[in-house]
Amino acid sequence: MAKNVPKERKIGMYKAILELESLEECCDFFEDICAITELRSMEQRYEVAKMLYEDNVYTEIMQKTSASSATISRVNRMLNYGTGCLSKIFDRLAAREESAAADKIEE
Repeated sequence: MAKNVPKERKIGMYKAILELESLEECCDFFEDICAITELRSMEQRYEVAKMLYEDNVYTEIMQKTSASSATISRVNRMLNYGTGCLSKIFDRLAAREESAAADKIEE
């Protein structure tokens, strides 16, 4: 989709995503709306972003994700100069994991 598409046209899909109620429903939604190659590409980019965020080196990321150095570089650029949303999500996920681990210890 072109970058100059009116925002109103894009918003509908994101509103639909916010209506998803479970992980299973989320997986089903994306399987319905995306081609398998699109999903695998997004999943790979997410994994690359997570590994970059965790300070892994390019060679390790390439080995574990099969991503090209060009893909890793693009994702790295996005992490450094993008909106910052992925970093925010990684922080939230880490906090949730820490909280769950602390709850488990208390039991």
